[in-house]
Amino acid sequence: MEIRYARGEDLEQVNAIRKQIHTLHAQGRPDIFQPEFIEDYLINCFERGELSVIVAAEGVEILGYAAVAQVEEPATPYSLKQRYCRIEEFGVDRRHRRKGVATALMDFLRRDTRDKGFPKLELELWEFNREALAFYESAGFSTFHRHLELPLE
Repeated sequence: MEIRYARGEDLEQVNAIRKQIHTLHAQGRPDIFQPEFIEDYLINCFERGELSVIVAAEGVEILGYAAVAQVEEPATPYSLKQRYCRIEEFGVDRRHRRKGVATALMDFLRRDTRDKGFPKLELELWEFNREALAFYESAGFSTFHRHLELPLE
């Protein structure tokens, strides 16, 4: 397995994995996520250079991916200037889960983020996705902020 930056020709397979992840989210929170999957979003961000896309590949097959943004937030009256890389999307094809693909991607992201001079990685996680939460915690992530809701319907 090779972990590398994606090329344009990888994005069709990345989108197939993205669709799996989107379906999971749409089923887990149908009150938030649209049922339709939008293919162009990641492709457009990739082409504009807004996101780096990293893939786990075996030959020409894409096993998993991560889409990462470099974030530099200015200081505010409440917080200091912040610099970090944010994992916007992360997924492994369901046929290749529990085979070390996610761990290999995360190891690459750790090194790559450090090499670029960013002090940390961040991501958001939907609470219903317990499998992802277990993985991220095992990779060393910890909760530093919570976003709560109180449905009134």
